[in-house]
Amino acid sequence: MTRVIIVRHGQSTYNIERRIQGRADVSTLTDRGRSDASKVGKALTNISFNAIYSSPLQRAKQTAEIIHGELANEAVQSADVQISELLREIDLPLWEKMLTSEVKQKFPEDYRIWHENPQELQMLVNDNGVTREHFPVLSLYEQARQFWQNILPHHRGETILIVGHNGINRALISTALGIHPSRYHSIQQSNCGISVLNFAGGLGDPVQLESMNQTQHTGETLPSLRPGHQGVRLLLVRHGETEWNRQTRFQGQIDVPLNDNGRQQAQKAGVFLQNVAIDFAVSSSMLRPKETAEIILRHHPSINLELQDGLREISHGLWEGKLEAEIEEEFPGELERWRTIPGQVQMPEGENLQQVWERSTEAWQNIVQTALDNQRQTGLIVAHDATNKTLLCHILGLPTDNFWNFRQGNGAVSVIDYPSGLNGVPVLQAMNITTHLGGVLDKTAAGAL
Repeated sequence: MTRVIIVRHGQSTYNIERRIQGRADVSTLTDRGRSDASKVGKALTNISFNAIYSSPLQRAKQTAEIIHGELANEAVQSADVQISELLREIDLPLWEKMLTSEVKQKFPEDYRIWHENPQELQMLVNDNGVTREHFPVLSLYEQARQFWQNILPHHRGETILIVGHNGINRALISTALGIHPSRYHSIQQSNCGISVLNFAGGLGDPVQLESMNQTQHTGETLPSLRPGHQGVRLLLVRHGETEWNRQTRFQGQIDVPLNDNGRQQAQKAGVFLQNVAIDFAVSSSMLRPKETAEIILRHHPSINLELQDGLREISHGLWEGKLEAEIEEEFPGELERWRTIPGQVQMPEGENLQQVWERSTEAWQNIVQTALDNQRQTGLIVAHDATNKTLLCHILGLPTDNFWNFRQGNGAVSVIDYPSGLNGVPVLQAMNITTHLGGVLDKTAAGAL
C-alpha cells in the first residue's frame, strides 16, 4: 500500500482579502498560515515519510518547508522538498488577483457556470498571439491524473506527503476516486487541512480515502461554514465498536450492542462535538447506533433522538453471524466479489447495495428536506459502515461499485453541507475524522460490516 497525505497550504494574504489566487505567485503566508503549517508538522511528526512534494507557488512551498522543519523523521529531514509543476493551482488567467466580488460583478454568467457546472467553464486565452479555448477544471483534472501516473510508480509501499492548493488537492482526490469534474465543488479543502489516501497500486487500482480535510490540529473542530451559508449541515457518524467488529464477524441486521471500547469511542465523539450547536438528531433504529447517538447527546440534553429504519445496516442474510473463513467455505468466491464488485453482489437471503442505496438515500433526503422546512441548521446522523459508505457514494455522484473507496471508522465523524438546498450539489467538507480517537491516522478496528 502507498499512503499519500495531502495538505493544503496555510492561510495566505489573498485568502484573507478573498482574492482569486490561481497561478498568481503574489500572495504569501500570513502569521496564522505559518503557525498552522507548524501545527501540521507537529500533527504528522509520528509518521515516517519517504518523500515530500510541493507546488512551486510560494504559499505552498513555504508551507511544505515549515512542515518539513517540524518532522522528526531523519530520512525526510535529509531529503529536500521536491517541487512538482503538476501541483500548481488551477489556472484561472482572466480572474487572477481579482476580488471574488469583482469576478461575480464582471463575469456573472461565467461565475454562475463555475458554481453550477464547473467542468463547462471556459476562458479564451492568448498564447503567443494565438487565441485558444481553456477549460480550467478539465485541465486541472488532467494535470492531477498526470501527477499520479508520474509519482505512484516511484513510491510503491511508501508514505509520501503532498502540499498543494484547494483546487489541485480536490482534483487529486477526485481523480484517485473517479469523481466527475462536475462535482469539483463537492469536496472542500481548508487551509492546512489534512487528507489521507491509500493506494493499492497505481492510478486505476483500488484506492481508499481514509480521511479528508482534518482541521483539528489547527484548533478548528470542524471545517468552518462558507460565508453566508444558509443551508443544512449533517454530521454523519458511524456507531462505536461492537464485540463482533473486533472479531471481524459479519453483523448486518443482527442487533449487536456496543462493547466497552465502543462506548468509550462514543463518549470521545461526544466530547469532540460538545461545543458544536446541534439542532436535531437522527439514528438508525438499531442498538449500536442508537446507543452511540444517546451517548453523544448527553452534551445536548434538549435534543430528541429520532429513529429511522431506512438507515439500518445492510442485511447480510445468511452471512450474518459468520467469520470470513466460514463465509468463504460456504459461499466460495463471493467474498472476493464483495471486495471487488460490491454493487453486483446479492447477499443470500439478504440485500444488495442498490436496495441499501434506495432506502438510505430516501431517509437521508427526507432528513435534509425536513431540516430545511424547519430552518434547522446542524443535525447529528448516526448509522453504520455500509449505510454511510453508500450515502457517501450518493453525495459524490458515484455508483455503488465505489463503495470501498471510503473508510468509516467506529466513532468517526464526517461533515456534509447542503449550501443550496436539496437540489443543489452537496459538499463533503470532511470525512472520517478520528483525531478524537487518537491521531491523524484511523486506528479503529476495521471489522466486518
